[in-house]
Amino acid sequence: MGRGTDRGTRCGRRRASAALAVLTTVTVLGVAGCGASGGDSPTPSPSASKPAKTAPAWDTSPESVAAVGDSITRGFDACAVLSDCPEVSWATGSSAKVDSLAVRLLGKADAAGHSWNYAVTGARMADLTAQVTRAAKRKPELVAVMAGANDACRATTSAMTPVADFRAQFEEAMTALREKLPKAQVYVSSIPDLKRLWSQGRTNALGKQVWKLGLCPSMLGDADAMDSAATLRRNTVRDRVEDYNEVLREVCAKDRRCRTDEGAVHAYRFGTDQLSHWDWFHPSVDGQARLAEIAYRRVTAETP
Repeated sequence: MGRGTDRGTRCGRRRASAALAVLTTVTVLGVAGCGASGGDSPTPSPSASKPAKTAPAWDTSPESVAAVGDSITRGFDACAVLSDCPEVSWATGSSAKVDSLAVRLLGKADAAGHSWNYAVTGARMADLTAQVTRAAKRKPELVAVMAGANDACRATTSAMTPVADFRAQFEEAMTALREKLPKAQVYVSSIPDLKRLWSQGRTNALGKQVWKLGLCPSMLGDADAMDSAATLRRNTVRDRVEDYNEVLREVCAKDRRCRTDEGAVHAYRFGTDQLSHWDWFHPSVDGQARLAEIAYRRVTAETP
């Protein structure tokens, strides 16, 4: 009885010691990072499992700006009748009364040497590819775009640029820009509400006389006519501008470095103070300042 008990006790101790040894071995192997197959691969460090940080797709403080587009970006009729006035351009102008996008982003001194205006009065979307090609030679970090009003401002509504063509032309311009400036950011302004500009400007007799010179006849022709045909014509232009703005939004949305103004310019309730007192259609100096405010707010927004 005593021997059996002693033998059982010794065997139990040996089994306990063996189990402890196995447990210790497994623990050590686990700490060392050995796999179940006996490999000796090191355990990944905590930092190795974290995704690498990437630069944000949108920089809220670009260091150079190039502008492309039409007469609005050239400051047409803001300073003198039937004349460009790029110094008051919403995008790149130097006027303190406007405080342009470039000046707000870069400061007046740097804007003078690091912003460029390639817009052309009368330009349509078909002209944008040539403009961005010229602008790309400066290697701007931000390209500001406002184009499309002249595609709707034609002699007749039937002469307006078809929406499909407008899309193809804008896509072509964006492709050309990306080939030359793969990392440049693009800010795209919506097209202003041309029908609202007509409704505001038609209250001025001088403005209506200037309109007769051929300024946006599809919208401004027969300014006082209120018959069904005139109403249909203006509404057709209004609808086409809305279609163009949708194209701008859709094409821009496919590019991670492109932002639109989300329709802010089109929705802005321009009054006569924001219209040129030469033609009562293009933005005045004050109107240019409002465009600059909208652009700066979108370019510097932390989120799209």
